[in-house]
Amino acid sequence: MYDSDRHVVEPFAMWQQYVESTIFQKYPLTCVYDTPAKKRERILKFGPQGGIDLPPIFTIGDIPIINNWHDTEQLASAYLNTDSIEQREQAMAGEQQLDSMRQSNIDVACLFPTFATFIVNHQQLPAEVSLAYADAYNRWLHNYCQHAPNQLKAVGLISRHNPSSLLRQLEQIISYGWSSIVLRPEVIANRDLGHPDYESFWQACEFNNIAVAFHGGSCLHGSTTGNQRFSARFSLHACSHPMEAQMAFVALLESGVLERYPKLKFAFLEAGASWLPSWLWRLDNICFPEFPSLVESNIKMLPSEYFKRQCWVGIELGEPCLREVINIIGHKKLLYGTDFPHPDHLHFTTENITEQLSELSETECIDITINNGREFYELKIDEHGSSATNLPTESHHIVAASHLEMAD
Repeated sequence: MYDSDRHVVEPFAMWQQYVESTIFQKYPLTCVYDTPAKKRERILKFGPQGGIDLPPIFTIGDIPIINNWHDTEQLASAYLNTDSIEQREQAMAGEQQLDSMRQSNIDVACLFPTFATFIVNHQQLPAEVSLAYADAYNRWLHNYCQHAPNQLKAVGLISRHNPSSLLRQLEQIISYGWSSIVLRPEVIANRDLGHPDYESFWQACEFNNIAVAFHGGSCLHGSTTGNQRFSARFSLHACSHPMEAQMAFVALLESGVLERYPKLKFAFLEAGASWLPSWLWRLDNICFPEFPSLVESNIKMLPSEYFKRQCWVGIELGEPCLREVINIIGHKKLLYGTDFPHPDHLHFTTENITEQLSELSETECIDITINNGREFYELKIDEHGSSATNLPTESHHIVAASHLEMAD
């Protein structure tokens, strides 16, 4: 099977090794450990269950990495941690990751960050710190995947804090031979995905055939949907993934990114697919025809047509409405990912997966679990044995030239 959404877990010690030393000295990654005094306070507040040792809190400098991570969430997490210790340890190194893949019949996995996304996209960090941590993560991931580069597919992490650095980052990712990147769907550094400052970046992604995967989540120090209204994990987790995916698509649509770059591929992951029928129906039938003059320059066909042309979406095992999703965008735009080793998905097993997708045909199941991921993430090889990214001189010069124009 082809795992379109699998995660690494970044070892704590690796950051000091890979982050530029001057940055790490000013903004070191540290752990704040539980103490007997804090434990006594919890016992008074929660009773005997408060006596369990809590996992450490990660900070960068003196800034907490995780947002809305209160004592109630920490306590619940501590009781669940024992259920995924083995899986999280397996995700820390390439060889162990391969072992975990064999155990669940995964042949190829596209690898996404765990803690790095909270650091790189942290709204309180200076741009140079975000960039240094993104670069460190990508260099570590490059080494991680060397154990089996045909099975461990790296998805490059991009820092959006300073748009003038985007093309330099993309050029580095291309130099690794990678063909995909991951972005958060939220507004980052006061810019949504359709912001004009990203124009040269989208152009370079399309030219170099770089697939763009959006992967959200709760507890970011940022503008994630729900943060202004809720503080509890349940509500934040319910809102963050699907609602941010919907708005990310609208940002790309309304700004004309999808219109101007028709060959650029986008995937919306870990948000399920069941939001699509109602969302695309609303955009097609209510929003698009309401004021035609307001959208005619950037949206020249039905919103659903753009999605069918260049967007993919991750599914959840057991979610409703998959047939309706397929009726709208076709089954070849559906991706399957395990989300390993994150605990909210460990109860979804890859055993008897065709039975779990019983409403789908055998061909649809094969495409969703194998072929569609290859179509999205991997570059097509032409009759001469080359791909877009394997045109190093022209592609890299285009990226470099675009960067100079942006810097000016």
